[in-house]
Amino acid sequence: MSTIHYAELIHRQADKYNGRAALKYRNEATGKWEKISWREFSNRIMLTAKAMADYGIAEQETIGLYSQNMPQCLIIDFAAYANRAIPVPMYATSSPAQVEYIVRDAEISTLFVGEQLQYNHAFIVQKKSPGLKRLIIFDRTVRLNPEDKTSVYFDDFIHMGDNAHAETTVKVRMKAATTDDVATFIYTSGTTGESKGVVLHHSNFLEAMRIHGIRLPIITDKQTSMCFLPLTHIFEKAWTYLCLCNGVTVAINRDPKMIQQTLTEVHPTMMCNVPRFWEKVYAGVHDKIAGFPYFLRRIAGNAVETGRLHNMKYKNNGLKPPLWLRLKFGIYNKTIFATLKKVLGIERGVLFPVAGAPLSDDVNVFLQSVNIPLAYGYGLSETTATVSFCPREGFTVGSIGVVMPDVEVRIDEKNNNEILVRGKTVFSGYYKRPEANAKAFTDDGFFRTGDAGRLEGDTLFFTERIKDLYKTSNGKYIAPQAIEALMSKDKFIAQIAVIGDQRKFVGALIVPDFDMLRIYASDKKITYTDNENLIKLPAILRLMESRVEEGQKDLASYEKIKRFILLPFPFTMEGRELTDTLKLRRRVIVEKYASLIDAMYKE
Repeated sequence: MSTIHYAELIHRQADKYNGRAALKYRNEATGKWEKISWREFSNRIMLTAKAMADYGIAEQETIGLYSQNMPQCLIIDFAAYANRAIPVPMYATSSPAQVEYIVRDAEISTLFVGEQLQYNHAFIVQKKSPGLKRLIIFDRTVRLNPEDKTSVYFDDFIHMGDNAHAETTVKVRMKAATTDDVATFIYTSGTTGESKGVVLHHSNFLEAMRIHGIRLPIITDKQTSMCFLPLTHIFEKAWTYLCLCNGVTVAINRDPKMIQQTLTEVHPTMMCNVPRFWEKVYAGVHDKIAGFPYFLRRIAGNAVETGRLHNMKYKNNGLKPPLWLRLKFGIYNKTIFATLKKVLGIERGVLFPVAGAPLSDDVNVFLQSVNIPLAYGYGLSETTATVSFCPREGFTVGSIGVVMPDVEVRIDEKNNNEILVRGKTVFSGYYKRPEANAKAFTDDGFFRTGDAGRLEGDTLFFTERIKDLYKTSNGKYIAPQAIEALMSKDKFIAQIAVIGDQRKFVGALIVPDFDMLRIYASDKKITYTDNENLIKLPAILRLMESRVEEGQKDLASYEKIKRFILLPFPFTMEGRELTDTLKLRRRVIVEKYASLIDAMYKE
């Protein structure tokens, strides 16, 4: 695997792979997937880098990137690195206020935007932010505001620097690039307060690439990875860079809502994702099995149990399964499991890293049992993604994996068992936040993750976000994320927010899966007018009560949800209940639904 500086990486890969596909993207007009070869990728990066230089973008200047996943996002990143500039990504779903905050905080004067929505928001920000001088637009169909006199389309922009002077400038900068250069700012999602810019250097990324090369020799240039999570997310950004370093073809999913379709079109061998995606797969498969005739249900159940014995009891523990089990597993693997994976579009799957939130043990074991190669892990923006992850064999269910090579992890037993991390992948600090930086590190240089956990040898276990821990009025500590992860497995529950801080008992706000509820209502001949009416019906309330009770049967009594309220509308990023990485903003939820929560706790 290559650990070449990102200023030169793609050009070196183009010399090696030339006409092979580096990127794939879906042509929205034709619906067909088109490729960008390594050579073409390199040429586009160089053309863009020259335009940046000619446009006056200086070394270590910040430039903004506000777009959904598109090939241009990666072109901008590597063109910026060639200029020793600092790309600062923003989520495509960010509001004008969020964009304005980052533009001001990161001192951005040039902002690259994706589609009409991002342009509209960015133009509002530009009128309010004197420092934002220009917008450069990826999508040629975007209609400019009549007042806009400064914006240009990306296709026009890249030809502005096609001259010898700009080329010389870029080449000089590429040669001057060092691992000490700042690579990017990743803005935290702000679950507990103001978003902060995580300063990552090229040395952080190159170290991440090196240690992943040690742990993941399975990643080769024969693979294709689906780029699904936003490239703003450190998980997807670092994973995609890792793929490019290994010569992997990266297929870029532009619209998150189309992922089920694009998976069946591309058939990737790899894809990083968050637990919610796999929870939906788990719930969908179980719902499908529940609808089978008795005989088929028995076969499906036997197949899953066979897979569990083969993969979890034997293979994961380094043991050779007995002949009868190997034969039985082989039959199921080529029939039932192969059919399931083909329906999902992942029948060629080699590795599917999953992180970003707690993953239920039941979901993990089930997917391993049906031979979907999940690798559950843990990391943060501040640690350039991965701190630990589960190897394909020899992992401990319930853990967040084995600590990465040359990364130090320590548990601060005096401070809520906080997970502390030190190593070359750990960031240098938050941008312009000296007070936050002073609190973020121990005296001997360990980063305070804000997460509680425990360490058994090199295996790390996650307990809870320390700031999320609730203490009931009875003095019991509650870990809401663990309860939410448990309940989210239920096919009738789309979202759940556990309540309980300084309350007499644990409560919850639940957004049902209305697709499943409507099917249930139809089967039971229940009539209703809309979602709001549906969740008030006694039959639906009884159903949800039974689902909640079943889901928490293994919890301690003080952890169990005693009361809950069903909500007719989901938590959203637009409503500010979710961060851009789909984590709950608990403070916002508690404030927004204060009257409902208070009513829930009344005698």
